Amino acid sequence: MVKIRLRRAGRKKMPVYQIVAADSRAPRDGKFLEVIGHYQPTAKPHAVNIDKERVEYWLGVGAQPTDTARSLIRTTGLLYELNLKRRGRSEEEIAQEMEQWQQRNAERLQKRLAVKAHRRQAKKDAEAAAAASAESAE
Repeated sequence: MVKIRLRRAGRKKMPVYQIVAADSRAPRDGKFLEVIGHYQPTAKPHAVNIDKERVEYWLGVGAQPTDTARSLIRTTGLLYELNLKRRGRSEEEIAQEMEQWQQRNAERLQKRLAVKAHRRQAKKDAEAAAAASAESAE
């Protein structure tokens, strides 16, 4: 069985992953059939580059993505696009749906960033309050 999975590269403490199509019996960093993308988890934000045509081909011939590979492919919107094609939508409808998906994805990202900023600020405020109370106690 062919799996779409991550293959680790890079140096110690600085991982870079290749997204590959490989036989499921091969070791993680061993023999593979084709490199179909790259993933850099240390980049801010995470960098995912995928060759959509090759992923579509491998999924079409029955390759099964691992959970992590599936989530990376999902973040690019490719799984949604393939699902729309499988449902028989026209190219114009798919393009319109993908544009809406991109907008929703950007909104989700903005919300997440706003929540992180709010949490960071709340933590700073709590630390400042703790420092002030420690000074007043002395």
